[in-house]
Amino acid sequence: MADAAPTNFHDVQSPEHFQSLLSQDLQRISLINFWAPWAAPCKQMNEVVLELAKKYPQVLVLQVEAETQADIAESFEVEAVPTFVILRGHTLLGRISGADAPALTKAIAEHTRSPSSISPQSHTDRAPAAPGDGTAQESDEELNARLHALMSKERVMLFMKGNPDAPRCGFSRRIVALLRDQGVQFGSFDILLDESVRSGLKVLNNWPTFPQLIVKGEFVGGLDVVTEMVENGELKEMLES
Repeated sequence: MADAAPTNFHDVQSPEHFQSLLSQDLQRISLINFWAPWAAPCKQMNEVVLELAKKYPQVLVLQVEAETQADIAESFEVEAVPTFVILRGHTLLGRISGADAPALTKAIAEHTRSPSSISPQSHTDRAPAAPGDGTAQESDEELNARLHALMSKERVMLFMKGNPDAPRCGFSRRIVALLRDQGVQFGSFDILLDESVRSGLKVLNNWPTFPQLIVKGEFVGGLDVVTEMVENGELKEMLES
């Protein structure tokens, strides 16, 4: 970026810096861009956000590196990057998950059009529901059967945020790199695309976070457990048995 950043565009350095910027004008529209330097979609969207900052000087644009500023990311329940939050003061107006430039551009245009037409949203955008949602609700038995089928789809299955070539959280990125370094062939499932699978696996495997590694249909653990198993040779032994 050869040009200097516009005056309404800020890289947030701390939670205090974030609150200070946000509190200067509680009637102002703010766009918060939660991003990570390792995520390719974020690089593309950072350019989009910069252009929006130039086009809409009345909008406060805050760049928040999600892992460096984990406290801020957690306060907004950011689980994957990129994620965009639109506020007026401290009031949520909209939330966009993923590299959806048209949706972000449209949302900023709508919320800057006329202050009187802006109404707070009572909900935030979520990942698409499980296939078939909106028709017949999946029973617990049907969901468990689907989960077991997914867990057994490949000899090694990784349930993660994003996909191996475009992970959407740092933990998922690190476990993919770990498995690839070990030469492990694995299938994957993006839990951000299916809320039923996401919530169901937490219960089935009694493990509240992702990624989750499955070997031969059995839950192994998350990043910390898998890292330890690689270091002590247990993972190699398990895969060779």
